[in-house]
This record gives sequence, structure tokens and C-alpha cells, in this order.
Amino acid sequence: MQARTRTIPIVFVYVSDPVGAGVVAGLARPGGNTTGLLLYEDSITGKWLGMLKEISPALTRAALVANPKGFTYGYFVRSSKTIAPALGIDLMTMPIENDAAEIEQSIEGFARAPNGGLFVPPDTTTVQHRDLIIALAARYRLPAVYAFRYFATAGGLMSYSIDILEQHRQAAAYVDRILRGANPADLPVQAPTKYQTVVNLKTAKMLGFDVPPTLLVRADEVIE
Repeated sequence: MQARTRTIPIVFVYVSDPVGAGVVAGLARPGGNTTGLLLYEDSITGKWLGMLKEISPALTRAALVANPKGFTYGYFVRSSKTIAPALGIDLMTMPIENDAAEIEQSIEGFARAPNGGLFVPPDTTTVQHRDLIIALAARYRLPAVYAFRYFATAGGLMSYSIDILEQHRQAAAYVDRILRGANPADLPVQAPTKYQTVVNLKTAKMLGFDVPPTLLVRADEVIE
């Protein structure tokens, strides 16, 4: 949209790294005609990795599954590599592209060593192949945490994600302010304010994982 106009205000949602993608000049002062809401912030990777460790205390290895050609790949790799050592986790990257055979081969290879788990950040390739990734995690009994609720409702073990409805409400509030005269260049890019934890208890039982009571208490939704 920015390629078409630099004057009409634009409010975005679902963008992980708007500065890195060149959408805005900075989070506090976006500049130009564009502002909006982050899909996630850096600290979210610690939450995903922490959930893996919580449900599988013996876990020492985690693979970040994403397409390296996506805008979010480097963003989440950098933040994960900072956080993983503090949790006693050896972070590995699992770069995948739009090839089901490649995805299957990569997850199968990773599963050959013990104490591993998967975490799947926002990525269009993993969304497209979510049923395959969920099935492979089940086949190899790998704990996995996902960035969107619909992974958990489709059979994935657990997810920690933004509240999509709340993000749209926040975006609508920004649109209202701009229509009343606010300049998008001066409206800071907002971080999400509401998250949802979903645990698929049925999948946990199938995989042989005991879900800690502390995780169940925090869950906004438990699938049985």
C-alpha cells in the first residue's frame, strides 16, 4: 500500500517487525503516513520457549520452524538466541520452504535426537502446512508451541497468541483518532495488550505429556 500512496493514512495489523520491513522509521515515532499494531514483540519468544520447558522439563533442544525468506524469520531468530540459553535450551533453526517433503525430512531428522521440541512463530509457510507440522509433531512425540490459536484447535499441543479481536479494536481506535485529525506519523506503533493461552489436553495425553497445573490455570482455553 505504501508503494501506492505516501499521503493517505495507513493503519496496519499483524506486522512483527515493521522497522526491519521498512514500514515505519521507528516504533515510537513512525514517521510518514503509516502506523499500527505489532503482531508480537521480542519478549514473546521467551514465553513460547518457557512453555515448552514447562510442559517438558527434560527439553534441551528447540527448533524454530519457519521460512527464512519471510520477513519475520531473522527477527525471531535473533530474539530466540538471546533467550534460549537462559532456559537451558540449545536453539536450532529449521529453515523450511514451501515443500512438504522438505518439512517432513527436517522434522524427522530433528526428532532423531532426544529432548527436543518445536516452536513455530508467525510464518505464512507454516500456516499453509500447519496440518502436516501438527501431524509430524504427533508422530515423533515432539512438544510444540504455536503462534496462533488455530494450530491448537487443529490438534497442536498448545499456543500462545494475540487476541485477534482485541487487536482489531485497537486498530479501529487508531483509525478513529486519525479521522479526527491525528497524524499517523506521531502515533506510536502499539504492542499487543491481550494474549491467549490455549492448551490441547487431548493432544497432551496422546503424546504422553502431563500438563502442569500452573499451565492449566493460565490457559484461557483448554481443549479436551
